[in-house]
Amino acid sequence: MNHLLGEAPPERVRAVLALGANLGDRFATLQSALDGVHAFEGIRVVAASPVVETDPVGGPDQPDYLNAVLLVDTRLAPLELLAACQQVELDHGRERSVRWGPRTLDIDVISYDAIVADSGQLVLPHPRAAERAFVLAPWLAVDPDAALPSGQGPPRSVRELLALAVDRAGLRLRPVPALAVPR
Repeated sequence: MNHLLGEAPPERVRAVLALGANLGDRFATLQSALDGVHAFEGIRVVAASPVVETDPVGGPDQPDYLNAVLLVDTRLAPLELLAACQQVELDHGRERSVRWGPRTLDIDVISYDAIVADSGQLVLPHPRAAERAFVLAPWLAVDPDAALPSGQGPPRSVRELLALAVDRAGLRLRPVPALAVPR
């Protein structure tokens, strides 16, 4: 299925993007990132989750994160969507110098339609999404019926995955103001 990652779909498909920031004006960065993603031709943000504040997971000592999830409809191929997200990151000063280090902006493609694939450049669904409360909680808030595609059987309920992730990770989830989705 790796060939699918470079092929544009025949019609719009739903993708889930996770946003995170822990440097600078985190909330303004997330709002600007949402606007930047929405401005890309072939991408339409249809919903934004509540923003949550979370402790950093892994990496060096660093400030807390603000995280959100966007539901987007897109005509872009998965790799094109990834490139668009990486461009928005660059536009916000993203540097990739320390793995799991602090960042102005991080945008991950969590899922794309029901595709399960690995190109080396992009893994769908995101390989750690099922364990990350900072992805699952906002995703569930914006889509109560959300399910994560699985290569081993049917899609897994985000609600069930979140219950496990919170128990394992012990993250504090603190709601903050909402992002505005362009009309």
